[in-house]
Amino acid sequence: MRKLAATKLLILDVDGVLTDGRFILTEGGEEFKAFNAKDGHGLRMLLSAGIGVVIISGRNSRAVDHRARDLGIMEVYQGIKEKEALLIEIIEKKRLATEEVCCVGDDLPDLPLFSHAGVSVAVADAVTEVREAATFTTKSRGGCGAVREVCEAILKAKNLWPHPSLSDVAPEK
Repeated sequence: MRKLAATKLLILDVDGVLTDGRFILTEGGEEFKAFNAKDGHGLRMLLSAGIGVVIISGRNSRAVDHRARDLGIMEVYQGIKEKEALLIEIIEKKRLATEEVCCVGDDLPDLPLFSHAGVSVAVADAVTEVREAATFTTKSRGGCGAVREVCEAILKAKNLWPHPSLSDVAPEK
């Protein structure tokens, strides 16, 4: 909890973290993803509390752009093969210390991010290597409330849970 209290920026992967890792492709190549409403509300509360959220994904998806915009997440980086270099750039640009960053991941491409975070989080169904490298592992699987757990943990560590201003945050539709 002490480490989480320093968090000023949450870095999230998409597939396997904000979703359950599945995506549906139509015959025409259109992609569908399912997002969790509780995860979304947790992110809205985090943003409302002044904690930044950045999405870094190895894949490209218009659905992710729509979801991020709906939640108020302004920094979305997709199609990123070298996530670590981007994270270093973001940390430097925002003038943050490693201890002020929390990263959530589920698979090997997320692993290099953990060395640049004060708190690294694996979702419950992450691969073994990610779970072993993480500061902690959520009880929920990716796309099934894991991000909400992280948001709540950060807000609780900062003594912002429950916070009167957070009750004004519009819930998911």
